[in-house]
Amino acid sequence: MIYLLLALIALFYGLYFYFSRTFDYWKNMKVRGPEPMVLFGNFYESAMRRISAGLTVKKIYEQFPDEKVVGVYAMVTPILLIRDLDLVKQIMIKDFDLFSERGVEFSKEGLGANLFHADGDTWRVLRNRFTPLFTSGKLKNMSYLMTKGADLFLEHVNKLVSKQPELDVHKLIQKYTMSTISSCAFGIDIDMNKDDTLLDQIKAFDKLIFEVNYAQELDMMYPGILKKINMSFFPRALKIFFYDLTKNVIAERNGSPIGRKDFMDLILELRQQGEINGVRRSDEKVLHLDFNEDVIAAQAFVFYAAGYETSATTMAFMLYELARNKDVQDKLLAEIDDILKKFDGKVTYDCINELKYMEMAFEETLRLYPVVDTLQRRVETNYKFPGLDLEIKKGQMCVVSPMAIHRDAKYYPDPEKFDPERFSPENVRNRHPCAHIPFGIGPRNCIGLRFAKVQSRICLAKLLSNYRVEVTENTVMEFDPRRVVTSPRGGMFLKLVPR
Repeated sequence: MIYLLLALIALFYGLYFYFSRTFDYWKNMKVRGPEPMVLFGNFYESAMRRISAGLTVKKIYEQFPDEKVVGVYAMVTPILLIRDLDLVKQIMIKDFDLFSERGVEFSKEGLGANLFHADGDTWRVLRNRFTPLFTSGKLKNMSYLMTKGADLFLEHVNKLVSKQPELDVHKLIQKYTMSTISSCAFGIDIDMNKDDTLLDQIKAFDKLIFEVNYAQELDMMYPGILKKINMSFFPRALKIFFYDLTKNVIAERNGSPIGRKDFMDLILELRQQGEINGVRRSDEKVLHLDFNEDVIAAQAFVFYAAGYETSATTMAFMLYELARNKDVQDKLLAEIDDILKKFDGKVTYDCINELKYMEMAFEETLRLYPVVDTLQRRVETNYKFPGLDLEIKKGQMCVVSPMAIHRDAKYYPDPEKFDPERFSPENVRNRHPCAHIPFGIGPRNCIGLRFAKVQSRICLAKLLSNYRVEVTENTVMEFDPRRVVTSPRGGMFLKLVPR
């Protein structure tokens, strides 16, 4: 019995040592930070799904207001939280070539070669090829598809409101964003007023894509392990769906571009090349990427996933703030009415570009509710921070918290207040460029941010020209700790009142 007890004690101390073995790292580097907990580091609450990882990082940011950097432990892995905006600019822009990787990698066969998660070299080749899809000219040409989708969306809303004016606007708007992504990227029309197999399939995959799973904690514990064991964040069914989707669209177009100049046309052009190339700016090295089925399916996946969810969530949060701030809503409705009158009631690309107050309200929404609440970069060599007595080692993960920066009273007085005037041209000019980073900043910012803004403004202009929004007793705003992006927990219920 005594030997068993001794064995259990030895096992306990062994595990205790193993799961706290790194916890002197930042102390030895003379970097301040919160005390870690065995096994969980500083991420106990998010690992228990009580709050999101982004809110965990925000809380740590607020605990150390006088520090430029803060030492944090993601489970047992030391990561560095960058608080100072000049340092954010340094790693995201000036020294980007040393910080080009996000540091979360998994099997390329499991959709890991997508533009968001790809390693630095794969990303460089893909970004160079896909950037032309989002020029002003391309977006203007696509805007009629978004307007068509918005008209169908409005018909759908009218039918629902006639029966029940209180609706979950988050899930409702997801239907619009799914339909516009389907049309603009893949040439597939979705009818929101009828049963649609594709729409149902994408909705069914929502949890698989956006709900946190413990693969993320595993990657925190052992960075890079998912790639080493050829494991994915996402189940095989998701991979098969996007493989089949791209194969079907390619077959419908007979394997060749059809002149739509959309995402799938670009895919087909690249597919015909077989291998695509790019150049690494730091050393002019020519990079090669085999544009195979895995890479094609991964791009289809990330365009769909990022394209529908981020815009739908931002619009839902904006409608929530408009419902809570009647004066702001009144001002925005007046602007929409005036601009639509100028354009004979038609919502066009040129029309939405004149909705300046809407743009300000949209940016203010992104300030309070940045969809990606933590940005991360992995350094590719030993790196000495300018102005600090601190050198980090190759492979060190650095994180930035947009949500914490956006709600810092140092940059935004009375930060919890919804005030679109913060984004007047004058106020924007007088603010640090890294004080507003909802889409990231620098070369690896979100490639689809302009698409998201056009898509969102068209939908909001159509909806708000016909309805006001009001809060109800069921309007509750909590962040969902089980979502990998900033999302409302349990939906966003608002009353739509015909104007």
